[in-house]
Amino acid sequence: MKTMGVVGLALFVGMVALPLAAAAADPGAAEPISPPKERLGSVEFAESCLPGVHAGFNRGIALLHDFWYDEAEPQFEKILEADPACSLAHWGIAMSQFHQIWDRPSDAVMARGWAEMQAAEARPAKTSRERRYVAALSEFFRPDQRDYQVRIEAYAAAMAALYRRYPHDVDAGAFYALALLAAESPDDTSVTQERKAMEVLRPLYLEYPDHPGVVHYIIHACDTPSLAPQGLAAANHYGEIAASGPHAVHMPGHIFSRLGMWQADIDSQVASVAASRAAEARHMSGSMDQLHSDDFLMYAYLQSGQDAHAKAVLAEVAGALDRFEAMPDMSDHYMTGMFPYYRAKFPIFYGLEMRDWQATSALEPIRTAPPESQRPTYWARAIADGHLHQPQRARADLAEYDALTAEVKKGKHAYLAVSARARIDRTEMLAWIAFAEDDTGAAVKHMRQAADLQDEVGQGEVDIPAREMLADILLDLNQPEDALLEYRKALQLSPNRFNGLFNAGRSAEAAGDKALAGQFYAMLLSNTGEGRESARPELAHARTFVSSMRVASQ
Repeated sequence: MKTMGVVGLALFVGMVALPLAAAAADPGAAEPISPPKERLGSVEFAESCLPGVHAGFNRGIALLHDFWYDEAEPQFEKILEADPACSLAHWGIAMSQFHQIWDRPSDAVMARGWAEMQAAEARPAKTSRERRYVAALSEFFRPDQRDYQVRIEAYAAAMAALYRRYPHDVDAGAFYALALLAAESPDDTSVTQERKAMEVLRPLYLEYPDHPGVVHYIIHACDTPSLAPQGLAAANHYGEIAASGPHAVHMPGHIFSRLGMWQADIDSQVASVAASRAAEARHMSGSMDQLHSDDFLMYAYLQSGQDAHAKAVLAEVAGALDRFEAMPDMSDHYMTGMFPYYRAKFPIFYGLEMRDWQATSALEPIRTAPPESQRPTYWARAIADGHLHQPQRARADLAEYDALTAEVKKGKHAYLAVSARARIDRTEMLAWIAFAEDDTGAAVKHMRQAADLQDEVGQGEVDIPAREMLADILLDLNQPEDALLEYRKALQLSPNRFNGLFNAGRSAEAAGDKALAGQFYAMLLSNTGEGRESARPELAHARTFVSSMRVASQ
């Protein structure tokens, strides 16, 4: 199996710390740019800059592929200092502003990106291939009246043309696949773009299994229930080849979580947090990647019954957000807008997963947060108020949610208001309102609509399955056979969820199928280490039931 890059000599970035030139006259005079023994993946990117910057350029490309944008930008700036004629370094700086599938660039970011592209075009690269890279990114940053969707589709088309022209350029293929994922419309209910990306990435993975972009983007392409098994090999490998990148080490958890592999998910996130702290100790960025890792970590702890660990993450995140918000020069950082979102999300999902309806109903949004960060609180409150049979409160939650949605539509994140996931959330709220009002037909109808749509688009990264909520409603309506059917469907798409397994057992038990109930309870106990780290009554019931079944069988 071939594992070399496009020029034939693979560089395991950072493991060979070649010096970067301080000036053209002395290409070996400067200190090495990359820290020793750094592992970011194997990259060999052909460029026409001074030979002394080659290792540093490979490192910059690897950082881009690993989404370590805060480190990629200064890496390419150092290359420019050493080789001012390296026009492709301007492309690298612009790419570090271009957070595909993470966010949509602000006006300031668009201006910065275009300035870098103009600088790149002012001193054209020596090769046609490099100039095509610049031209493709210019398609996105060029100032005109096009909206984001038109821009990203134009960039994807340009990358497609580049990759067709240079089919042995693994980086062109990887960046093209990423562009396909980024160009997915917010209201797309298919996985068409993901499948297209996999058509590009699958053969590249066979040839370049250690390439960080190929491995990384396979995980993103497969980050949906129907495709998750196809991403497992990449998930098992990415943390090995890019062990220095906090985000890279976190990424396998996207697949492990989809497949209900909780301990593997926990190990991935713990390693990511350690990578974040190690990066900070080297005076590199990385600490804010911990928030995303902690999101997955708390979820996995809750599914595996490690309740004290989950609560500790909840407290740790609150302290970390306090520290981040107190840091100087944070106003322009792209992660700043995520702080209110994370402040809201962690208590929401802790309450929902622990089924603490009273605490969840009492949650208050952060009034100073953007409207898109306030909406999830009202979504969660409607679920809780539905369970509590508080129809007036649930309707008030929906009214607040709709008012905030109207505000979102006026702002730069208007696309969030029309996304398929937003439609799922609102339909779930309608279902719980109907449930609270004892309109059982409407409750089942709305939740089934939400579940069917979510089955198409895929459950969110850390989310409550709508089909599991449909089963909850049916079980509460004393329809255990119907509930069991929906729990089993939900567990196929979201395996090994704590509440899904327990309530599937309850449904089977209520339906009179004790053997099947015992199987679900036994799975729950196996996933939670027999419930040794949890005082949840669900686990006590499961232990008692399984024990009684064993006694009866003897």
